[in-house]
Amino acid sequence: MELRLNLFGVKRAIDLRVLARFRDTWVVLAASILVIPLTLWLLAPTAVPDLAHGNVAGAQALAQDWAQGDVIALVRHVERCDHSRAQCLSGHDGITERSRSVAVAVGARFEQLGLSNADVYNSPSMRTVQTAGYMFNHAASGDDWLINCRGRMLKDALAHKVPGRNLILVTHSECMAQIEKDLNVPASNAGYGASLFISVASTAAPKMLGFIEASDWRTVTTR
Repeated sequence: MELRLNLFGVKRAIDLRVLARFRDTWVVLAASILVIPLTLWLLAPTAVPDLAHGNVAGAQALAQDWAQGDVIALVRHVERCDHSRAQCLSGHDGITERSRSVAVAVGARFEQLGLSNADVYNSPSMRTVQTAGYMFNHAASGDDWLINCRGRMLKDALAHKVPGRNLILVTHSECMAQIEKDLNVPASNAGYGASLFISVASTAAPKMLGFIEASDWRTVTTR
């Protein structure tokens, strides 16, 4: 009887140690499962801020940097005719008739920010030439670097930025995506007429301020 009890006690002790080992293993595995996605989330690039819809702090930062002439703004052309069934303004490679008012409205918002200390460039594509014309009363023959922007958008933008003057670039979604890539932020997938703002104060590295969709300017407020 004594031997049986001892054997039972030994067996039970072994079983408990085995269960404890399995329990510790499962705890480690569970912790790993939780830690890995959390780490990936913490290391993921921060999304581009939406400066509209009552983002007061974001709008204030934009207004402050704009007043100092420290902003590069990329503006996507408005609705392109060859991707729409809407009536063309003029020429199949330009913008639609209905998007002309969108360009004018966005331009008025930039006028409120202030255009006296801003330089405007546009790509040579007809849709950006027309957009710049209605948006800023400015339509140059175009700069190729605003359409062939792969891999060097930020570098070229900084090369054209004059200290103390804001830089407005009427360009394409590909160029906006490229500068977001250059700044290591996720693509904002900006719509027609959307604006992307970067702060380039001389004492700091270029920083993404955020974006404003063409239809959301009315929700931008600094108070």
